[in-house]
Amino acid sequence: MGGAKTDIKLIDENGLRFDGRKPDELRPIRIEANVLKRADGSAYLEWGGNKVIAAVYGPRECHPRHMQDPLRAVVQAKYNMASFSVSDRKRPGPDRRSQEISKIISEAFEHVIFTHLFPRTSIDVYMEVLQADAGTRCAALTAASVALADAGIPMRDLVSSCAAGKVQDTIVLDLRKEEDNFGEADMPLGIVPRTGEIVLLQMDGDLTLEEFNKTMSLATEACHKIYELQKDALRRKYGVTDDEDVQESVDAVAESVPDRQEEAEEAFEDEQEES
Repeated sequence: MGGAKTDIKLIDENGLRFDGRKPDELRPIRIEANVLKRADGSAYLEWGGNKVIAAVYGPRECHPRHMQDPLRAVVQAKYNMASFSVSDRKRPGPDRRSQEISKIISEAFEHVIFTHLFPRTSIDVYMEVLQADAGTRCAALTAASVALADAGIPMRDLVSSCAAGKVQDTIVLDLRKEEDNFGEADMPLGIVPRTGEIVLLQMDGDLTLEEFNKTMSLATEACHKIYELQKDALRRKYGVTDDEDVQESVDAVAESVPDRQEEAEEAFEDEQEES
């Protein structure tokens, strides 16, 4: 990012991009819910060349114990790129980039999860990038949101995410690897579609105010399209057909919340007595 020179023609004379897309066109997206049987909730996402799997565990006892919050659950998101996810083998283990992305995704979910219902517990969200082609933080956030819903975690809404940016002085949506590497700007966005609140916003590169507003508008519109794909993945898995059925499912989860909270508190008290 930052306008590095390249011989690759990222946008041709017809206004089409390197992979044949129009400037406002998303890459193909496929989302599947409940793909891991041993996780409380999970999702698999393919977004262009990106392949991401997300798993959710909890609410469960928070480790280490000094991180426990007596008033709410702690959301611990862990983003990781597999060593084989990029063309040049990546060094395994956490690095500064993965730690930064883990932090911003944790903060995004803390805004939408009803953490006050699960004091002294941890909600653990794991995101593994199996194949990378730019936009992995948006893909991971989108997949993890479906996994949280699959786990029955009470939330204000799903979180949808997409990036837009500038390539050869043209505002484009959903940058792929070559555009990310040689474009002039990249702006990942994460929103709560029902309210329009922004829970993630970053930018790498330079945009004028007019370009920034256009980029925001393009990314926001795309987030709403992705939101429908997220809901469709959950509908396919659980056989609901419309928003009323989705709301009934949400209400059923909400009714079970006090029982789950009581179970978590009893488990914590038992641990305290044993120690």
